[in-house]
Amino acid sequence: MAVAKKIAYNVVVSSVSKALATILALVSIGFITRYLGKEGFGDYATLLAFLAFFTAIADLGLYHISTREISRVGADEEKVIGNIFSLRLVASSFILIISPIIIFFLPYPLMVKQGIFIVALSFLFSSSYQMLNGVFQKNLAMDRVVLAELIGKVVQVAVIIISVKLKLSLLWIISSLLCYMVVSFSLVFFWSRRYIKFKLQFDFSYWKAFLKESLPMGAVAIITFLYFKMDTLMLSFMKSNADVGIYNAAYKVLENITFFPAMVVGLVMPILAKNIFLDKKEFQNVANKTFKFFLILVVPLVIGTLFLSDGIIGVISGSGFSESADVLRILVFALALIFFGHFFNILLIVGNLQKKLMIILSLAAVVNISLNYFFIPQFSYLASAWASVLTELIVVFFTAIMVFTKIKYFPKIEKFWGLLLAGLLMALFLTAFKNINFFLLIVSSATLYFIFIWIFDVVKTSEILSLISKRGIQEYEELP
Repeated sequence: MAVAKKIAYNVVVSSVSKALATILALVSIGFITRYLGKEGFGDYATLLAFLAFFTAIADLGLYHISTREISRVGADEEKVIGNIFSLRLVASSFILIISPIIIFFLPYPLMVKQGIFIVALSFLFSSSYQMLNGVFQKNLAMDRVVLAELIGKVVQVAVIIISVKLKLSLLWIISSLLCYMVVSFSLVFFWSRRYIKFKLQFDFSYWKAFLKESLPMGAVAIITFLYFKMDTLMLSFMKSNADVGIYNAAYKVLENITFFPAMVVGLVMPILAKNIFLDKKEFQNVANKTFKFFLILVVPLVIGTLFLSDGIIGVISGSGFSESADVLRILVFALALIFFGHFFNILLIVGNLQKKLMIILSLAAVVNISLNYFFIPQFSYLASAWASVLTELIVVFFTAIMVFTKIKYFPKIEKFWGLLLAGLLMALFLTAFKNINFFLLIVSSATLYFIFIWIFDVVKTSEILSLISKRGIQEYEELP
């Protein structure tokens, strides 16, 4: 299969699979919220926050740096993957061993403590298969990864539905996460053998050299956790589990969309990494297309959520979470900023500026934790929502400044006013026809927006598949 067609195939399959997985995730949230209520869903969200905590602690920056290294011309893939997979396995096993000690000191009910151990076991499998993603990314086979995740998600949702129908406990519902991770890992590991038959390697001198490069990104993962998930844990300590449930009913909507910017930057990362020092013009070309693509998506996302937040929460979580609608209206601005945060973060990584990124994210983490600490007692989940927005704004602002000054790249935006006009017309449409069917309103308003950006020449017909054009990916032909 030609490289251009292969890229196109991967984008389509990945997008469809991720969209289906997102729908399944939202379906599962619907079952869980209606079954557990605010308090029970708060406990569930707290357990997922611990999954993020374990992931951050054992990350060590291995994924991004290993993906960068195997994308270099002449890279010894078996050595890189064999050693890094082994290193990640050791770190994950350590987390599993110490988790019972962590659980003992936490002020949670026994069932929640038991759930934390199940989450730690799930993490052992999720962290292992994530280390193999770089192999698929380099070989333009990310469709296999997203397909494995989709199959795992189907299994997870099935376990959740069975648990709800049989009126089983929270532990059964959180065990669905373990099923998901085991299935996904098994499929990813099996399919990875087609591209690389690595074995566990324990080259400690290589580990030391690699960690010297990756640990700044590992610190970034911990810092990112502090401002991305610490709010949930702080809410669980400082407020009721019902408050945690209300906040996370909205946050889960945001969380199930953030996969998309991460997926896009993951697809273009090898191109950016290859060209940033070799072909500045092509680097800027791909970066500009990615930035424009994000901007086109963010405008209707923000406008649609502001108008349709009540309906979104009602459909996903039910009438018992009506307070979450206002939280979602705030968090959608954080979501918009996350798109561009991913964009500038990946540019700093491929530019070998991960230490600068660590400093920026450290500042963001301090601001986020401080805001939550001082304002949660009075404003609860609304404080956490606004803290998330301000935190993401800090990340985007300072990473953008770093990209402008150190990499000498500034996004070139064409037809920006046409984009804003299309968004304004979408808002007017939502205002005028707010009383029609909810689902019809979503489809019609989004369709109208994309018609207008085409009419205003924001996107030319030739640019619809710009990210997967031959001109944008021709350098892949040179990859080994």
